[in-house]
Amino acid sequence: MSGDVRNGDVMSESELQITTSRGPTVTLSDAAARRIEAIGAAEGRPLMLRLAVDGGGCSGFQYRFDLVEAGEPDDLKVVNGAAAVLIDQVSLPFLRGAEVDFADGLAAAEFRVRNPNARSSCGCGVSFSI
Repeated sequence: MSGDVRNGDVMSESELQITTSRGPTVTLSDAAARRIEAIGAAEGRPLMLRLAVDGGGCSGFQYRFDLVEAGEPDDLKVVNGAAAVLIDQVSLPFLRGAEVDFADGLAAAEFRVRNPNARSSCGCGVSFSI
């Protein structure tokens, strides 16, 4: 089982979940892992998804997604198979218990965050409030 994890223990093979003393931190779904791997294969190099929370958007906070080749020393790295998502320590409290997923629908193909900390979100799902 893969598991380059800084803050927690690997819980399952199909949907990696990291836990700390405060409970579940972040989950990377199989669909998101497959998409990260596919993007890296198309680019011809391994890539990781960086997820951050920034101030702004119509609801107060917004998610920012980037594809990167390397993380920062203090990132939480959640691994599922050959795919990984990186989260900086400032964004982590806003994402505790969240799931990073990928949806491929008629309207859009996009990474999504199912965040139990969000009290409300905008219609597009990129902006949220706590």
